[in-house]
Amino acid sequence: MLFQIDMAGGAPAEVYPDFWREHEVEPEVREFAQGLVDGVIGRRADLDETIAATAAHWRIERMAVVDRNILRMAVYELKHEPETPPAVVLDEAIEVAKKFGSDQSSAFINGILDAIRRRLDRGGLDGAGSHGADA
Repeated sequence: MLFQIDMAGGAPAEVYPDFWREHEVEPEVREFAQGLVDGVIGRRADLDETIAATAAHWRIERMAVVDRNILRMAVYELKHEPETPPAVVLDEAIEVAKKFGSDQSSAFINGILDAIRRRLDRGGLDGAGSHGADA
């Protein structure tokens, strides 16, 4: 859903009906997925700042669409879903990258997310980054 919204624009509410017609899941899974999408879209500017501050020499708009949306979702979970263990967030993001990204996606995503996780652990991440990417 995040990929579709990123590529075609529009609001999550416009994407949900078609997506769920094609993907039958339990109501709890649907609720969780829509919560992630809504959270990512609602905090996208903050998430992008956090990612850009960590991804030296990479601007968000230059990242592969799959990679940047995996990063957005994982960073959202790291920052706003404390009940999900960080190791689980990283493992899931890496697995999604292996399945849907390029050959380099999983290593790229792992490096960025691990650095963000460490900054969060140290309490050094307030959402805004001070090292904007420049590539």
